[in-house]
Amino acid sequence: MRTADVAELTDADHKLLVRLLELPTAGPLETAEPARLWDAQFAYAESAPEFEVLHHAPADLSELRKPDVPATVREAARHAGFLDGQPNLVLRLGRERPRARTVMFNVHLDTVSGMEPVSFDGEVFRGRGAIDAKGPAVALLAGIRDAAARDPRIGGDVSVLVQAVSGEEGGAMGTFGTRPLVERGYFGALNVFCEPTGLRYLPRATASATARVRVEGFGAIDDRPGDGHNATVLLGFLAQHLAAELRGDEDGHACIAGLHTGTAHNRVYGSGELLVNLAYATESAGARLTGTLDHAVAGGVERFGALFADQPEFARTAAEARSVTTVDWIKRGLPTLSGAAPGLDAIMAAAGVPRWPDHEPAFTCDAIWMSGVPGTATAVLGPGDLAANNAHAEGEFAALADLSAFAAQVSRVLLAFADAPTGTEPDDRP
Repeated sequence: MRTADVAELTDADHKLLVRLLELPTAGPLETAEPARLWDAQFAYAESAPEFEVLHHAPADLSELRKPDVPATVREAARHAGFLDGQPNLVLRLGRERPRARTVMFNVHLDTVSGMEPVSFDGEVFRGRGAIDAKGPAVALLAGIRDAAARDPRIGGDVSVLVQAVSGEEGGAMGTFGTRPLVERGYFGALNVFCEPTGLRYLPRATASATARVRVEGFGAIDDRPGDGHNATVLLGFLAQHLAAELRGDEDGHACIAGLHTGTAHNRVYGSGELLVNLAYATESAGARLTGTLDHAVAGGVERFGALFADQPEFARTAAEARSVTTVDWIKRGLPTLSGAAPGLDAIMAAAGVPRWPDHEPAFTCDAIWMSGVPGTATAVLGPGDLAANNAHAEGEFAALADLSAFAAQVSRVLLAFADAPTGTEPDDRP
């Protein structure tokens, strides 16, 4: 096969990316400003007339009633029309083929909030989503076209699906974007999620659980602090206790995050909350960490009670700490992608795509929803670096050279997949 060392983006690709960057697509979990995801996805589909539109619609509200949907998503979905402006798009190059001869690429067109000035100087694209992930989305199409031009099997013997989704940012975790599409069967034997990985393929994806430790008691005036429950002291104590108890390892770690009770200097706050995020690489590690947190909070409350029982300002808080302290889970039970992928290493090696080092930690993305899907291999792959390219921050950018290199990788991956031996197909569709 002819390999693609370079897959140049055309002037039309440049214009498409600038247009996508100009469209605000941060969803309602990120901002109160309306998202123009419909417009972005229409522009994306119109730029690829050789692709058939298989699906273009928001998820059904029933998707958000599943027990592992984050609480923030369920709460937001109570507002009428929450999903209306967050559609998902599926394109296909070629006719429907057996899953063993299908490749799926997933990319998200929603962004974090905070529009950035949009520009392209011939070498660098700047704007919100330039690297995460509108730039990769445009480079993806360029790479697929390059492969199809080099080998008629791409779009012929090999069917190519593209998921362009919403609901990746804002803590949605793909619950109304990628997961419903996977459950509808829009995936292949090989599945590539386009996220910044420095052009290295990552066969793993982590997940996280978020606990909210709440104190709901009665406040007091500063002249009589012992009359109330001091949520500030109790939650501050628990924050330090949990930091010591939730010991991390290579499979998971805790982030002691936001603590809030109030801002005034002349009162005792009786209520407040502490957020703890637990990142984990395996589902067993997630279960261990969540169980440890529940146990550690109970132990911390007991320690607080013993330590402060004899101090008049905190005696009531100490005596009633157990009754005013609760733990609820904002998100819990999400799957991880383990890295076990039959045939993935061989395809990527044939395509000349380096592997993400095993000792470097993975990150969370929508690839978790391919966990446990039989007969599939999944990788995360894309240009740039989340930190170095200022994703989620001021000054987000993507270098044209990196986007072109990613397009070339996409082309080579497709050509390598076309040459790979056909695996066992679990679905007998013609």
